[in-house]
Amino acid sequence: MKAPAFWSDPDAAAGRLLAPLGALVGAVTLARMGRPGARAAVPVICIGNPTVGGAGKTPAAQWIAGLLAARGRHPFILTRGYGGRLAGPLVVDPALHSAADVGDEPLLHARRFPTVVARDRPSGAALAVAGGADIVVMDDGFQNPALAKDVAILVVDGAAGLGNGRVLPAGPLRAPFAPQVARADALLVVGEGAAGEALAAEMRAAGRTVLHGRLVIEAGTAAWLAGRDVLAFCGIGRPAKFAETLGAAGTRNAMLRPFADHHVYGTDDAERLLGEAERTGLPLVTTEKDAVKLRGSPALDRLAAATRVVSVHLEVGDADAVGALLDGLSAPRRP
Repeated sequence: MKAPAFWSDPDAAAGRLLAPLGALVGAVTLARMGRPGARAAVPVICIGNPTVGGAGKTPAAQWIAGLLAARGRHPFILTRGYGGRLAGPLVVDPALHSAADVGDEPLLHARRFPTVVARDRPSGAALAVAGGADIVVMDDGFQNPALAKDVAILVVDGAAGLGNGRVLPAGPLRAPFAPQVARADALLVVGEGAAGEALAAEMRAAGRTVLHGRLVIEAGTAAWLAGRDVLAFCGIGRPAKFAETLGAAGTRNAMLRPFADHHVYGTDDAERLLGEAERTGLPLVTTEKDAVKLRGSPALDRLAAATRVVSVHLEVGDADAVGALLDGLSAPRRP
């Protein structure tokens, strides 16, 4: 789905009218979050969102996994596999599985780290441990109580923040923010913006760790983008974030063609984008998350061949604070 415009407007009538329903949804979610979860045999770090929509959670999970690997740990990424047909638990193989099988984000993770897809998260953690994991990085699942978390990091977009501050369907929050903060160890603000800074101040007041990060485009692609006009397309939670990232890399103008989050591209999409690129003379660019879905038909193959993939990684400051979070994680537990 695409986020409704009123989710970013606290004065919109639709948000006010839906607020009672949002209060009910929030109460149900908080009650579910309070249930005890199964304890994995190894520590679990959860990278979650207090809201729906894109905030940078996928690169944040890879950032944490990379830090752990650099410390000599053996992290596996665990994800539900949103949009995929396979329930798991299974270890993702990019040469074997497609986005239709396991979802788009697991394919990105599996290119860099061992990745398990499992709708039943305790079973997924057990499979990761059997495969050699001594720590699990869970991408999403903060509001799901099935698997106990040793460390939970909430990721928010600095520009979007919490939108209108209301709970689904009245706004983008999955549950009221303050009770979510009470269950989190840190807030990671990705990108700049007054909304993110306000949340950072709230988290500091609650005694939580606050981290700041930014998405950085791979150097060769950034050099290619500098000074160019491009035709950009993506199906992510907040498409404008892709345009902002391109602009920060020096792109002169990005004509953005947004799709819904986790959009499944078809022949019509490919023909339309290829036709517009031919008419405008602009090069096509997209995200890694979208690029993994550009296959399955001749038109999609042509679109893939004509599109420059923009790879990003997350850079996070606050090295001492990050180290303190990770230092508290023990080796695998003994039976």
